[in-house]
Amino acid sequence: MTEDDEAGRLHDGAMPSATQISNSGRPLGKQAHRRIGANLRTMYQSIVQQPIPSRFSDLIAKLDEDSAVTADQP
Repeated sequence: MTEDDEAGRLHDGAMPSATQISNSGRPLGKQAHRRIGANLRTMYQSIVQQPIPSRFSDLIAKLDEDSAVTADQP
């Protein structure tokens, strides 16, 4: 959470708000984009490796069955 004082300055340990970042006027460079991408991949890697819950697999199978029935009807 951002904790700003009245002048818009950050308190110690606070994250900058989206407004403060966008008002800087500096676009992110390629290196920053690479670091952000690498950090996001690292952060989400464990989620990607988890198996699909059975309720989702069952739902997908049911939707596939319903699609096949609908496609067979004139």
